[in-house]
Amino acid sequence: MAAKSKSMKKKVTVKNVKKKKTDNAFMKPVQISEALAKVVGSKPLPRTEVTKKLWMYIKEHDLQDKANRRNIIADANLKAVFGEKGLDV
Repeated sequence: MAAKSKSMKKKVTVKNVKKKKTDNAFMKPVQISEALAKVVGSKPLPRTEVTKKLWMYIKEHDLQDKANRRNIIADANLKAVFGEKGLDV
């Protein structure tokens, strides 16, 4: 009987499986403003890459508040991007 159960297993085939689209709005390159170009570079980037580069800049320049790491201490370049109000992540 063990032989019958092995041969009776259904073969799993991949048919009619739709591929996920990866070309959504977050992945579309956007034009970088002059103020933001000082932080992330001037070439067009997807929004996800802009966010990654912003965090890299913040960490490289040690701009997170030591007591409350959700607060960002904006330097001149970040103030030009986000305004004088500052950042509270």
